[in-house]
Amino acid sequence: MPPKAKITKEMILNTVLDITREAGFESVNARSISGRLQCSTRPIFTCYENMDELKREFLDYAYEFYSQYVEDFSGSENINPCLVLPVSYIEFAKEETHLFRLLFINHMELSMEEPKDFYKEAGNEKREKIFSDAVGIEPEPAKAIFMDLFLYSHGIAVLAAAQKITLDRNRIEKMAANMLTALIRQEKPDWTLSVSGITESITGLDIIPLAVWPNQ
Repeated sequence: MPPKAKITKEMILNTVLDITREAGFESVNARSISGRLQCSTRPIFTCYENMDELKREFLDYAYEFYSQYVEDFSGSENINPCLVLPVSYIEFAKEETHLFRLLFINHMELSMEEPKDFYKEAGNEKREKIFSDAVGIEPEPAKAIFMDLFLYSHGIAVLAAAQKITLDRNRIEKMAANMLTALIRQEKPDWTLSVSGITESITGLDIIPLAVWPNQ
């Protein structure tokens, strides 16, 4: 009989990812992991001291999955670069509901007592710089615009993840374009955005109110 394959951290993390995507992070435990891997729980605790350590490492692993999702979305979709982050964020909430709840509701380490606190969240400074370059706005006003766009997108994404709202891709893109145009025109009144080959104007597009995310 051939020896059993050695259980590695990568195998465990992939299994946790599968369980989370299918049933939610609350379904992850030593027994559910070992059942998927068809092994005892011993290999899990050979790789990890305890489940808390495993879950902490998985959060980083899950965020890498999200980052790859955004990168793949950017490369495969016909979309204006300015809209990649908000549209992919909402699409991720629709397609990967359990992962979205884990990363951006239950474990979002963001507490905002004032607007500048938004940029204490890891990665937001870098994302804002990319955004600033893409829309052609100076860094300081771009920070405020980027934060407002995130709040708007997050509100829609939370509703989508909770299945309280149903939106198709075209509607999501138009809503994001509408909000972005409204925000940027406060700084550059003649700014326009090309969406799917069509220059969208703010005129005639219906703006929905900003949805503020729930307390984390």
